[in-house]
Amino acid sequence: MVPLSLENKVVLITGGSRGIGAAAVRLFHQAGARVAFNFRNARDAAEALAVELGEGCIAIEQDLSSPEQGRALVAKTVAAFGRIDALVANHGIWPSDDTPIASMSGDQWRTTLAVNLDSVFGLTQAAVAQMLRQGRPAPDQLAGHIVFVSSTAGQRGEANHADYAASKGAIISLTKSLSSELAQQGISVNCVAPGWVDTDMSTAALNDPATCARILSGIPLGRVARPMEIAGPILFLCTPWAGFISGEILNVNGGAVLAG
Repeated sequence: MVPLSLENKVVLITGGSRGIGAAAVRLFHQAGARVAFNFRNARDAAEALAVELGEGCIAIEQDLSSPEQGRALVAKTVAAFGRIDALVANHGIWPSDDTPIASMSGDQWRTTLAVNLDSVFGLTQAAVAQMLRQGRPAPDQLAGHIVFVSSTAGQRGEANHADYAASKGAIISLTKSLSSELAQQGISVNCVAPGWVDTDMSTAALNDPATCARILSGIPLGRVARPMEIAGPILFLCTPWAGFISGEILNVNGGAVLAG
């Protein structure tokens, strides 16, 4: 058996109450990590997940729509567990209504970028500072891991969802920039770019027969992903087995977008 163990590590997973985030919380906890995750509205789901997993897992109520809120969540994680070894920035919003750029409101644009990008800046800034204070556990080991969750929309764009695509494209550029900046300091920065996943965010689109048929026609595997199929690659990138991977955009999309 080849273990994917994160025993004694502390991981912060954003957007952990549902979907990909909840799957990641479960998987990281199973791998032995102590896990903090935030929620905004889904209190019942978040508290149920924390109770289900028990010791070593905490749910933190925290909105994420500004750098300051991102920094606050990292501070709460460190206050609870004393350190942070991995950050998984998974949260995000996708306004489901098609909105052409000519009619997109400034409020929609700003809100999407505030949640999907501004808060990630604050999270990353605070997490990196904490990881550098902690230092490397050994000369041949990393000081920390950061995994961002982007999207195929950030790679090829998405008509009528320019706000979302722009925010996720920025996450890809952030991954490459921070990898170049932080790798020599012992922090790996990678990104997982999912395609369509069976989550609450995509429910409306997948429940519409015409939209669902169009989506499936563009996926060679013929189906959308299950949340755990995204959580698995995220976990891998935070283990020693991925110790020589940094700046990578890992596509998990059923073959729908073949981007380098």
